[in-house]
Amino acid sequence: MNEILLGVDPREQSVPALVWAADEAVRRGLVLRLVVAVPPAHDGLRYDALARQSALGIRAESALANAEDLVRELHDGLRIATERVNGAPATVLRDMAGHAALVVLGSRRLGRAAEMFSEGSVVVPLTAQAGCPVVVVRAPEHTTVYPPTLVVGVDGSESSRAAVAFAVEEASLRAARLRAVWVWPRSVLARDGDGESGLTERRRLLAESVAGWAERYPDVAISEEVLRGHPVEQLALTSQESLSLVVGRRGRGGYSGMRLGSTVHGLLHRAPCPVITVPLPQRERRTGDPPWADRSWTDPPWTDRSRSGTAGRPLPY
Repeated sequence: MNEILLGVDPREQSVPALVWAADEAVRRGLVLRLVVAVPPAHDGLRYDALARQSALGIRAESALANAEDLVRELHDGLRIATERVNGAPATVLRDMAGHAALVVLGSRRLGRAAEMFSEGSVVVPLTAQAGCPVVVVRAPEHTTVYPPTLVVGVDGSESSRAAVAFAVEEASLRAARLRAVWVWPRSVLARDGDGESGLTERRRLLAESVAGWAERYPDVAISEEVLRGHPVEQLALTSQESLSLVVGRRGRGGYSGMRLGSTVHGLLHRAPCPVITVPLPQRERRTGDPPWADRSWTDPPWTDRSRSGTAGRPLPY
């Protein structure tokens, strides 16, 4: 858990993702591991297949070296490890994620069908299945906006407890404020709970979601907002000038990331800032679970345990 994992794409390395990962490794005092995965040849021992595999391996080594050179230019004293692994990129990174604090990826802006089903798809499957938070960087973060702000999506579900915990820690590391946002979808038909009473209830639940965190992190100013509309549209709009958008991930993932969830899936394509997806730790350790799977919400694996105070009851996304 002492390293940040960056997936290096030999076809099109994302400089924003590389910069984000390097800066985060410095902030957290962790090793930055640069990993490039070389997919296996599908045509057995055919000469052309082996030639393509060899060419891809050469390109992978070059991309890895270029990425390392750029990181050393940015942070000369940063501890860096590099690794070339044979295998499908999504599978390789998923397996390595169980021992990482964070995984960082760039995005090649594939269409939804290509990102879901193509062999080169990495973002959606890894976001759905990784055992640690996954950061998808499509564009540089908004570092020139003051005050610096992070947004965390809250919806009253158990899975957003981890998102709130991570978001508060990240805001503290960055000396940023945190906007906790609950998006309340509009009903097609009017209902009894769709008026002022419904708004009051959601404000109450949102307050419960962030209760205690301000005391544990007094350096982080936390605001609470309930917005009406579509979750993807409202969260994307709210995070237009944010350093990042943090959301929780439901479930343990599935084939090709099909259980990722429509809101998170939509935000990966539409959010104008880095999207950090935080998995839901399991209460009981099972075979293949990440090392921190049996820890409580009040002591998530990415938090600084040297801090004093009482953790609150983060709830939702």
